Amino acid sequence: MAVAAGPGPIRVAIAGSGGRMGQTLIDAVLAAGDLTLTGALEISGSALLGRDVGERSGRETGVTITADAAAGVRNADVLIDFTRPEGTLANLAACAAAKIGAVVGTTGLTAADKEMMRGFARVIPIVFAPNMSVGVNVLIKLVEVAAQRLGDDYDVEIVEMHHRHKVDAPSGTALSLGEVAAAALKRDLKSVAVYGRDGVTGERPPRAIGFASLRGGDVVGDHTVIFAGDGERLELTHRAGSRMNFAQGALRAARYVALKRNEPRIYDMQDVLGLG
Repeated sequence: MAVAAGPGPIRVAIAGSGGRMGQTLIDAVLAAGDLTLTGALEISGSALLGRDVGERSGRETGVTITADAAAGVRNADVLIDFTRPEGTLANLAACAAAKIGAVVGTTGLTAADKEMMRGFARVIPIVFAPNMSVGVNVLIKLVEVAAQRLGDDYDVEIVEMHHRHKVDAPSGTALSLGEVAAAALKRDLKSVAVYGRDGVTGERPPRAIGFASLRGGDVVGDHTVIFAGDGERLELTHRAGSRMNFAQGALRAARYVALKRNEPRIYDMQDVLGLG
């Protein structure tokens, strides 16, 4: 297991500490022997501000939740951020000012948002992945290999399902899977993507990559990539049963980015897992 370049545990701050993913990350950090929790961020106006971040789980951590990004990351080596684009960019600015690495799992980032992130990555190392699950990132590699081997004779469709509270669609993971498949097939995803179908759509364009998004219940995250050919169909599926999968992947990313403190750029989970 990788550890920080310096002595002692890796110091971690968590953004969105009051949310479901934030609480899962906090539990994971507190349970890890080589990590220590040093900061917790929430949005301005949150009822949790000024309270101990461990209060909701019945423990005292000594870490107070703050809306001040600079204060929240001041004593950290790495920030883990699974929030919203506007919050993530503000937090990355604080990290860049303090020369602190970051792990970003935020989805819904626009092209302009990603360009801003690339600017911060000229100063600090950032691991950016819409899905930190180890299993999902192995799936991404499998999709790349399948698309390369199957080629244009197979139609590509991507189906994802998440809980009723998810606000963006398709999911960031589904888009990543589509981007990988498109690159392997030498297609421009923006030109060939089809997002949902309704009415008389005509025949399927042969180079299209389709997306279908389902929402309901408490589904953590299901993703299936379908390669449909004449006479056979290959389906590659990952189902997440717990947010702890994402948290454990994020901790692996935090350990990795701590080692890259003097090598600023954007990394992904393929780098973290050695799948590149």
